[in-house]
Amino acid sequence: MKNVINNNVLKLFKFPMVVLLIGLVFTSCEDKGLEIQQDFPFEVQVMPVPGKIAENETVEIRISLLTSSDFSGTTYSLRYFQYEGSGQLQHYNDPPYLQNDEYPLKQKEFRLYYTSKAQESHQVSIWIKDSFGNERRVDFEFDNAS
Repeated sequence: MKNVINNNVLKLFKFPMVVLLIGLVFTSCEDKGLEIQQDFPFEVQVMPVPGKIAENETVEIRISLLTSSDFSGTTYSLRYFQYEGSGQLQHYNDPPYLQNDEYPLKQKEFRLYYTSKAQESHQVSIWIKDSFGNERRVDFEFDNAS
């Protein structure tokens, strides 16, 4: 009698177990596509810059973009805005940048040159954005050196 009860109980659990195993096999074989991370956050590292600037003086701003991984499809761009003072920002011998216009960056390490055009303090913000919409802002303040 005990053997008959054990066989009935075993038969009772066999069917749900088979259905469960078949369900697991079919759901594990679904094609959901492989997710590849391409959006890597970045940080902006800036070398120290002088705190004072005289009219017509140029200050070099060295910037490095630090990423946790290197995805070759990521592009970076730069724009700036000057809140106070008057000056020009440019990359090497390129023409001076226009405020709020976006300029592509070719490298992750680069130098910008800010030239004062007034005898007053200056406040400049630089925004760097990647092709995934991540954006970092760096602020600079220069007092009048005269």
